[in-house]
Amino acid sequence: MKVVKALIIKGNGINCENEMSVACQRAGAMTTLTHIRDFIDGIVSLNHYDFLLFPGGFSFGDDMGAAKALANRLKYSNHGQVFDNLHSFIQHGNLVLGVCNGFQLLLKLGLFSQSETFEAALLPNANGRFENRWCHHKVVSSHCVFTQGIDQLHLPIRHAEGQLRIKNWDQACDGMVALQYATQSGTPTSNYPDNPNGSMGAIAGLTDTTGRILGMMAHPEAAILPIHHPDWHRSKRLEGDGAKIFNNAIQWLINR
Repeated sequence: MKVVKALIIKGNGINCENEMSVACQRAGAMTTLTHIRDFIDGIVSLNHYDFLLFPGGFSFGDDMGAAKALANRLKYSNHGQVFDNLHSFIQHGNLVLGVCNGFQLLLKLGLFSQSETFEAALLPNANGRFENRWCHHKVVSSHCVFTQGIDQLHLPIRHAEGQLRIKNWDQACDGMVALQYATQSGTPTSNYPDNPNGSMGAIAGLTDTTGRILGMMAHPEAAILPIHHPDWHRSKRLEGDGAKIFNNAIQWLINR
């Protein structure tokens, strides 16, 4: 059986890398945690990995806006070589997952669409507050590798800048929506509190045309074990909903 190797970025305010590593390991992957500095300097090469993960946190303290400083480092360091290597990694059929701050990073890097009409940003939550709780999600995309066979997910969110706004999204986002905030029954909604940030179209996650890139505000790595869920003592869950995301990714890489 093929051994899947996952590379998880840490450092500069990222703070969910250990949970992400455990989630990948439980799904059957070998994991390496590397500091963003070593990633940018080329000490760790993407050529040795199948799966690249950008965990949540507050890279550079979000002092310039969520993930903006980190995105600029990746785009312009070493005369753009890091960014070129990332594109090559994607073109070779590998997977990329960005969670919360990592989703913000992928959006600022422009990895979801090559269309010149696609303009998007993750703005401060509509209510102006940091939200930290569990939310229901409806799976939308039929081609996203990470969400195959999943209809709904109940996952924790914790962010202050998660309100997705997309210019001309009806034209630019065809097939890109991977997840939507939903009611408990699974109906997508723009109403608070089921929609925690006011994202247009209730969008909670995006994928690219290949389905191999996923960005999402919720934290699947924080919902791996049954006991992670707030009703764990009443439910009969065998695993947390977040585990499904990682299981799908690792199995797809094993079977490709």
